[in-house]
Amino acid sequence: MKQNQEFTVSVAPMMDWTDRHCRWFHRRLSRYALLYTEMVVADAVIYGPRERLLGFAECEHPVALQIGGSDPDKLAQASKIGEDFGYDEININIGCPSDRVQSGRFGACLMEEPDLVAACYGAMAQAVDVAVTVKCRLGVDDQNLTETLPEFINKVAAAGCTHFIIHARKAWLKGLSPKENRDVPPLNYELVKQIKRDHPNLEIVLNGGIKDLLTAQNETQELDGVMLGRAAYHNPWILTQVDELFYGASPFQPMREDIIQDLIGYAQAQQDIDRTTKALIRHIMGLFAGEVGARLWRRSLSEGLISKAPPSEIIAAAYQAMQNARSAA
Repeated sequence: MKQNQEFTVSVAPMMDWTDRHCRWFHRRLSRYALLYTEMVVADAVIYGPRERLLGFAECEHPVALQIGGSDPDKLAQASKIGEDFGYDEININIGCPSDRVQSGRFGACLMEEPDLVAACYGAMAQAVDVAVTVKCRLGVDDQNLTETLPEFINKVAAAGCTHFIIHARKAWLKGLSPKENRDVPPLNYELVKQIKRDHPNLEIVLNGGIKDLLTAQNETQELDGVMLGRAAYHNPWILTQVDELFYGASPFQPMREDIIQDLIGYAQAQQDIDRTTKALIRHIMGLFAGEVGARLWRRSLSEGLISKAPPSEIIAAAYQAMQNARSAA
C-alpha cells in the first residue's frame, strides 16, 4: 500500500462524462484525486467558446486539461490558454481510437508517430510552466508492442516528458469501435510495469480495467499512480476511500445523505444560470451502487429526467422516494 503524495490517483478523462458537474461531484468525494476534463481539441480551445469548454470551479483543484491534436504550434497555444485558465496540468491525448479522432490525425493513431508526439510534447512544455503529461495506449493494430512501446516512450521521454499515463491495452483502429476498444483488446499490466523497470526515473501511471481500489493497490506497487475510469463513474463512492488508502488522510466522514444535500444545493445554485446542469443527474446515478435502494434511486432519477423538472427537484424527489421506501420496509 502506498501512502504518499508522490503516488497519484486520478479519474480518467472520459468524453460526455467528466464535465464540470461530474468533477464537482467527484471532488466532493475525494480531496486529493486528480480530476481530468473531457478531451478538448486544440482548435476548439483556440477558437471555440473558452468559458463553456474550459471553465471550472475553484474547488475542482487539482484538475488537468486534456487536449487532442497533432500540430505542435496549436498544441502549444492551447496549452498556454489552459494554463491561463488555471489548470494544474496539461495532458495530450495519444489514446483515443475513434474514427473522428483518427481523421484529425490525433489520438491513438499517433502511437505510430513517436517523433511527432515528441515534437508536440516539446512545444507544449516550452509554452507553459505547469506539468505536461502524455496519456497513451500500449500501441495500435499490428504493432509489436515489446518493440514499439519502448521506442515511443524513449523518443517522447527524450523530448523531456517524465510522466506517462498508459492505458494497458492496444487500440485496434481497424475493426473495433471505440466502445469495443475499451474492453476487447486484452490488458497487459506487465508491459506497463516493465516500462517502469526500464525507466525508473519516469513517472508511470496505470490505466485500464481497474475495477476497484484493491486491484489498484495490488497492480501498482511498482508504479507511480493509478487512473480510474468507468469504475469511478459507475460506482463513485469508491472515491471516498482514495484519500485514506493512498494519501494517508483521515477516513471519509460524510454519509451519502450528506452528499445528496450538497448536490441539491449545487443544483439550485447552477440550474438557473447553466442549462447543462441537468447532466449532473446521470453523473450521480451510481451514488448508491451496491447498496439497498440503488435501483429505486436510478429509476427515480431517470423518471425525473423525463419529467423535465429542475435538477435540484429531481434529486430531492429521488431521495424522498428512497426515504419513503425505507419507512415502508
